Amino acid sequence: MTGYSQSPKVLKGGLILIDPESGAVQRVIALQYNPDMLTRSLQPQGVGGTATQSEPLRLKGPPVETIKLDAEIDATDQLAFPEQNSSAVEVGIHPQLAALETIVYPDSGALIRNNTLAMAGTLEIVPVQAPLSLFVWSRERVLPVRITDFSIVEEAFDVNLNPIRARINLGMRVLNINDLGFGDKGGHLYMVYHQNRERLAAKASSAALASLGLSSLF
Repeated sequence: MTGYSQSPKVLKGGLILIDPESGAVQRVIALQYNPDMLTRSLQPQGVGGTATQSEPLRLKGPPVETIKLDAEIDATDQLAFPEQNSSAVEVGIHPQLAALETIVYPDSGALIRNNTLAMAGTLEIVPVQAPLSLFVWSRERVLPVRITDFSIVEEAFDVNLNPIRARINLGMRVLNINDLGFGDKGGHLYMVYHQNRERLAAKASSAALASLGLSSLF
């Protein structure tokens, strides 16, 4: 036995949180297990017609793209080796769940500062700015997203009622150039993704009319 395996290394999907202004990485969240299925939907953004003229072929911007996936978190393997995984023994998968949950929570320090400003009589208080979330699914898909739906089903617990196994359903809306603008770091990442779509589409060969049972169109 040489220990050599021909099994390919499987990359992890996940989320990256970055500072929306500097682009500095604040946190990387890798999914413990890659989902078996990813659901994507694209809603084209056409130009509406008028009473006198319709423009059905014009697009006013990129499609509204949404992504849904189910992820699993399981501490069973870690609990089998408690001396190496003290956190799992102490609090189960609370840390992994919290890392995902806090994406949709405003920073507590910012909330406290805003409350202090409100009590001091400040008329306009700026809503708390969250980090920019990037959904990563291979090098070809690094997408700025906003989480629109987030549900957790906790399926098993330890003796202290800490969750040790859970299923997570994530719904995300891709933030495109209309949302972020060309000068934004997230907007730049979206344009890289957009241009990757065009580059990959160019690799797909065009079928012949005959394959559709046609000899000509006109």
